Amino acid sequence: MKVGIDTFGCDHGRSGLGSYLSSLVHNLPSGGDVDFELFGPEVDRYTYMGDRDFRFEPVSVPDSLTAERWWHIFKANKFGRKQSYDAILYAAGPRMIPKKFKIPGVAVANDIVSSLLMQNDDWFFRRQMMRGLSHVDCIITPSQYVKKDLEKSNIKCRKIVVIHSGIDHSLFYPAQDIDTGSQTVDIKPFAIKKPYIVYASRMENQEKKHVELVKAFTMFKEKTHLPHRLVLAGSESKYGEQVHKAVFESSAAGDIFITGYFPHESFPELYRCAEACVFPSVTEGAGLSVLEAMATGIPVACSDSGALKELAGQHAVFFNSDDIEDMESAIEKVILDDSLRTKLIDGGLEWSKRFSWEKNAAATVDVFHQLGV
Repeated sequence: MKVGIDTFGCDHGRSGLGSYLSSLVHNLPSGGDVDFELFGPEVDRYTYMGDRDFRFEPVSVPDSLTAERWWHIFKANKFGRKQSYDAILYAAGPRMIPKKFKIPGVAVANDIVSSLLMQNDDWFFRRQMMRGLSHVDCIITPSQYVKKDLEKSNIKCRKIVVIHSGIDHSLFYPAQDIDTGSQTVDIKPFAIKKPYIVYASRMENQEKKHVELVKAFTMFKEKTHLPHRLVLAGSESKYGEQVHKAVFESSAAGDIFITGYFPHESFPELYRCAEACVFPSVTEGAGLSVLEAMATGIPVACSDSGALKELAGQHAVFFNSDDIEDMESAIEKVILDDSLRTKLIDGGLEWSKRFSWEKNAAATVDVFHQLGV
């Protein structure tokens, strides 16, 4: 069986989708009965491969969202037949997908589709996404929450499979030796002053709740007068202007550090040296950042919305992201309550062992076997 893997829509590796695809490709089996080939823009030739020797077929499409979506509507099926694919994996399913399938297709939907539909005022995109997801042969989701959201959004796909995202435990693990004398964490090109609280997420939209976190952190600082800083790590969109404004207006502005784009390979060290991870986003379908933080041995406080309660189990402090006082209270708990911190750290470490990219890749290959192509 020859399977094509579509790299379009994964932000050239600079987002959660890009990280997902890199991790999946790195753990796919080779030498079995499934032959994988990646395809996408030429710039992605080496983005997702790592040390794998899968073939890559470049596709000549102008570097624009509109051009790539039109290519999927009018040319993706023809391209798949030319490459003799038996099936195609659309890694950015809701964002980049044909409306009909001449070749069996599997779409990965890590996004909460109802949120995408509400955020986007492009009726053509919404219609295209609904038709594509309804006609594809199978949708892979990272949580039961996303599966239920697809069903509530009137997606008519005949098969939806839940496959949890994984953690690379060779990277995300607790610190072995901590330099207690060091006052900074040196992660090129950043030198981050300790102690700090971390939130790693792109500044995409208001549902990421960066502004609310800035306000809650400001309240925490004014109430406790502790030396902690807040590190916001992730690339920015136009929404970032609102976050910068909130920081500028905060009395704790000097203790809030915005990194901009932060390479995924540097996140393990960023987490390991943090006092806690606070994750207020209300549109998380995969919860990968929360799980990775747990795997590095730091306590987590996160939103009680989206898939986070499902994916974090009983091993986080949950809060209402629209209630600034509730969020501030959660920050206090994970920083000041030593017995709770120990419980969260120990429980999170054990819980995170359930998630691996090896399991994810094996389950994904099984989906193609079940297609019967």
